[in-house]
Amino acid sequence: MDTGRRAISRRTLLGSATAVAAVCVTSGTADAAASTSPASPLWAEFRRNPYGHPQIPYVGRAGRRGGAAHFPRRPVRANVLAYGAQPDGSADAAPAINRAVAAVGQRGGGTVHIPPGTYRIDDLIRIGHSNVVLKGAGSTRTKLYATRNLTELVGPYGSRYGGDKSSWSWAGGLIWLCPRDRWSSLTTAIKAKAWPFEGWTGNKRDEWRTLATVRPAQRGDWSVTVPDASQLRRGDLVLLRLADDADHTLLEHMAGGGAGPEAYVWADKTKLTSYVPYEWPVRIAHIKRNRVTFERPLPLDVRTAWDPRIITLVTPLTGSGVEGLTLEAMETPQSQHLLDKGYNGVTFQCAYDCWADDITVRHVDNGFGLVAASACTLRRTRVEGRGSHHPYFCREGSHDNLIEDFTIARRTVPAPADTQLHGINVEGLSSYNVWSRGQMEMGTFDTHRGMPFANVRTEITVTNNGRHGGDASAGPLYGARFTHWNVTVANERAGLIKIDEIAPYSATVGISTVREFDQTDVPDFGGALNSRLEAYGTPVAVHPRNLYEAQRALRT
Repeated sequence: MDTGRRAISRRTLLGSATAVAAVCVTSGTADAAASTSPASPLWAEFRRNPYGHPQIPYVGRAGRRGGAAHFPRRPVRANVLAYGAQPDGSADAAPAINRAVAAVGQRGGGTVHIPPGTYRIDDLIRIGHSNVVLKGAGSTRTKLYATRNLTELVGPYGSRYGGDKSSWSWAGGLIWLCPRDRWSSLTTAIKAKAWPFEGWTGNKRDEWRTLATVRPAQRGDWSVTVPDASQLRRGDLVLLRLADDADHTLLEHMAGGGAGPEAYVWADKTKLTSYVPYEWPVRIAHIKRNRVTFERPLPLDVRTAWDPRIITLVTPLTGSGVEGLTLEAMETPQSQHLLDKGYNGVTFQCAYDCWADDITVRHVDNGFGLVAASACTLRRTRVEGRGSHHPYFCREGSHDNLIEDFTIARRTVPAPADTQLHGINVEGLSSYNVWSRGQMEMGTFDTHRGMPFANVRTEITVTNNGRHGGDASAGPLYGARFTHWNVTVANERAGLIKIDEIAPYSATVGISTVREFDQTDVPDFGGALNSRLEAYGTPVAVHPRNLYEAQRALRT
């Protein structure tokens, strides 16, 4: 079978954007050439087989436009002062900001400028048009002060899985980047108490049509063959849809396969099985006859048993961002676990190639959210104040995102009773996401069941004092190919950081010497885990120091 790795021999431009991958991998890392640390044996293995390595995922194209170093500088089309916003906090500025954002969006995009000052907002800020940037004068100079929560602004939001939980504990933001029509359908359903699915194919996952069926291919291939490519166009954003079969072989594959996943009881994990089909948004980079090349390699095998299709998705939000401001919620005590009212920060939903840069959120229930968001970059973000439930959350099938240069600051007040702290969360079959260059003064690597897989945390210092959550019905904590690379643990706690004895086909490389205490987990799968532990006890000295940056440097 032609795997597609040989099929890409040159860069293919997507519009005027970045090149798609080539098959030949050259040497080099993101570390300085003068580094004297010996290269990791696992890294040497990965370089020989970057797209199909059994333990380490290829994440070299995570983030907006494949991890582009710079964000676009769109021309300023509106100043919120001209729409009536007051920079002294004396009046509600949300209507003025929202009018400016909508006006710029209706004109095709641009930057909405928020000059220095403090702006009171009594409503949430909605970015629903593509190519719109909401830009303050810097996170130390422009502040939005939020006086109300999402329960007050939208309504109570229950869980589609029942119980008395508040879904504002993991959804929505006071700055909410979501396409207009999708946001309208979501909030209409919430107000009607018809708790929706939140992703790319609508509230009931039925808003799609088939563009092409797909022939078998392997994880790591850049191209697939379709019987009929007539409905596909270069530059289109599409979904690759993989449905599970009665024997749950797709879920087994996500877990790495073998005796453990084959013996695992999947049928009663009703929350997990509701997450499939797996939906992977990706842009088409090139079409040659019946051969379709994507801008990223395939995240999984494509097998006939999984009814593989390229399908449509809801109109996405693309090319939009928020920059240079602080969002501060009025300080209230943190709510009891799973009963958050929705003093949430910045959330991206059904967004692709979007970004946040130089953003601080303060006194929030939940900080930065990725909900069915893909190929987004969060850079220079910070969560601080009275303490958060999820400082960062990544769920509902979010893929290929990059969170870099991030900080979770130590809480300023003691945690109230019956509250919970997670950290950098990932769940719900989310895959190929990267957390890089982080300072975590509290929290943990919260892998929240729902079997996320192929995610990377690299070059992070953490005081590991958070806990993971997740219903038993959501299934395993980990799928295959989780990698923790160069992690300094300030308090010696092993849980959720050292994963070689719990996560299948995982890699734990260059972490501090740790010990088990507090929340301790056991493997979900029996038998051999086929995981790797390397450079244990020697963070910082491991080479390359940053796995994501080293993978980017492999690109030709």
